[in-house]
Amino acid sequence: MHAADRTDPDPKALACYGLWLPGPERMLLRFVAGRPVSGVTCSFLAWAADRLAAEGVRVPALVWDNAPWHVSREVRARLVAHNRRVKAAGSGCRLLVCRLPSKSPWLNPIEPRWAHGKRAVVEPERKLTGDELTRRLCDHYRCPRLPSLAQQAA
Repeated sequence: MHAADRTDPDPKALACYGLWLPGPERMLLRFVAGRPVSGVTCSFLAWAADRLAAEGVRVPALVWDNAPWHVSREVRARLVAHNRRVKAAGSGCRLLVCRLPSKSPWLNPIEPRWAHGKRAVVEPERKLTGDELTRRLCDHYRCPRLPSLAQQAA
């Protein structure tokens, strides 16, 4: 761990949503400009559902912990509304959420991939910039570097 410089304009932490697809063994990543709040989670879910529907995926299982931005009323309502629209249309990608018990990250199949990816891209001698870290992670997981998801103003 490297101490954060208070004068550094680069963010102190980097938030990222990840979706691991076991069939093709690949990762989809979206980084966040800011914090991972409910509105950003909804944007990620909409993007993921559109992307997966285009690939012919009908019902992916999203394995989630109990982070506030996963279990909020806004996210749950958006998921229900999305799944109703897809069911009524008869096409698209429904989203099945599988919640993990509290404090059980070892049950989430993406966790070992996160740990391996973090170890593969860091440099012990220096702190990476946010730009370097996003580039290295996208290269490591062989996924395109997409624009960051932004928080919507209320």
